[in-house]
Amino acid sequence: LSICFRTVEPLEYYRRFLKENCRPDGRELGEFRATTVNHFLSSGSITTADGSALVKLGNTTVICGVKAELAAPAVDAANKGYIVPNVELPSLCSTRFRSGPPGEEAQAASQFIADVIENSQIIAKEDLCIANGKLAWVLYCDIICLDYDGNILDASTFALLAALKNVQLPSVTINEETGLSEVNFKQKNPLVVREHPVATSFAIFDDTLLIVDPTAEEEDLATGTVTIVTDDEGRLCSVHKPGGSPLTGAKLQDCITRAITRHKEVKKLIEKVIKSIKPK
Repeated sequence: LSICFRTVEPLEYYRRFLKENCRPDGRELGEFRATTVNHFLSSGSITTADGSALVKLGNTTVICGVKAELAAPAVDAANKGYIVPNVELPSLCSTRFRSGPPGEEAQAASQFIADVIENSQIIAKEDLCIANGKLAWVLYCDIICLDYDGNILDASTFALLAALKNVQLPSVTINEETGLSEVNFKQKNPLVVREHPVATSFAIFDDTLLIVDPTAEEEDLATGTVTIVTDDEGRLCSVHKPGGSPLTGAKLQDCITRAITRHKEVKKLIEKVIKSIKPK
């Protein structure tokens, strides 16, 4: 009977749980789903990438691969490299996505990740410069969703951070005589990750009630969503609020406080994974 009711009146079904301060999957309103990050960070999940990580947030599964290439810096930023993020939501991860060019949701997620990189200064682009005006690294960060069950922004931000933490770049010098670059693959250096931005997403129910880490079903029934990104110092990197129900100042402050707590949990999880890897 409850399955029938959930199908016919999904919102009313949810409201009955929310009144009791819980959700159909058994979580409390402020409880995150089980979060895991892969344990192959030493070599990455993808052997052809320079860094990679697999993150699971409940059933939502995202893999991030970072590929480094050499290029000339831009004329107006001679001492900076590039970071190029791309989020893919292929049709295999959910029936809601179609094959073909990236849809609106994938484009919005890619722009969100680009903003997080820029606002948080996760990597200083100056660190990617090898020779001023001549040579710099380009980091292509491909984030691919393997299984979609809501909250793609939190999972993508986490996967990006974990993958960057695991990038090893070969040593590059420019030969004075020939002017050509020489790459030493035997000597690799880790990428300097300067900040650890963490995203925390909330769904807004009936314009007032906040629930954290929404599933795909909860996102569909919500009257709005909001994503808060914080850094190591508890500073606000960005607030992503794509329309929907407005939030009062007090509710927004509540979201920020919860996001700062979540940041500590995620950072601990990454540190634990890195510590568990034996150095080669």
